[in-house]
Amino acid sequence: MILLVCAVARELSWLEVPDGFKVLVAGVGPVEAAINVTRALSHEPYTAVVNAGIAGALPGVADVGEAVVVRDEFMELDVETGEPISLPDRMRVPDTARSDRTLVAAVTRVGYRPVRGVTVSRVTASDSTAHRLSALGAQVESMEGFAVLRAAELLGVPAIEVRGISNIVGNRERSRWSFSSGVEGLKGVLNATIDLLRTPT
Repeated sequence: MILLVCAVARELSWLEVPDGFKVLVAGVGPVEAAINVTRALSHEPYTAVVNAGIAGALPGVADVGEAVVVRDEFMELDVETGEPISLPDRMRVPDTARSDRTLVAAVTRVGYRPVRGVTVSRVTASDSTAHRLSALGAQVESMEGFAVLRAAELLGVPAIEVRGISNIVGNRERSRWSFSSGVEGLKGVLNATIDLLRTPT
């Protein structure tokens, strides 16, 4: 069984869920996503996780209505200056989670660009924040990607994140926000991912 994870039901309401797949509407934000994905993976032996939804693209990365595959996603779990948090006993704060490399390579081969994502707790609405995130290496912005990938990683389940682009990250008035366009982009990349998972090479 393969778990398809979205934040809100409308992201996947168009999908005729194939045999061997199950949809989980995990909720908005990293806390809801982490809790609900962990619960699902702890109760059933899934063989893979697909985090599928809409996302914003940083300027110059992709246009509204396009789609990408996220190779890795980070959260800003550090000091405001960008320095790592100093913890006792050389403890490390995990701040990056990765999609399965083999799956990313397969989705890339069928025409989707691999990008780096950032998980945020609030949607970026200013050019200054967009510039800061871009300087950190972010190419797309979501609110759940890191949490879903990290939960799957901790439980040893291969995972991949695919996104349809719903807006350009930055000034909200110029973002060209369109939920429906994001979903249209998502359809292509998710169907391609499902086909690849159903016919593994």
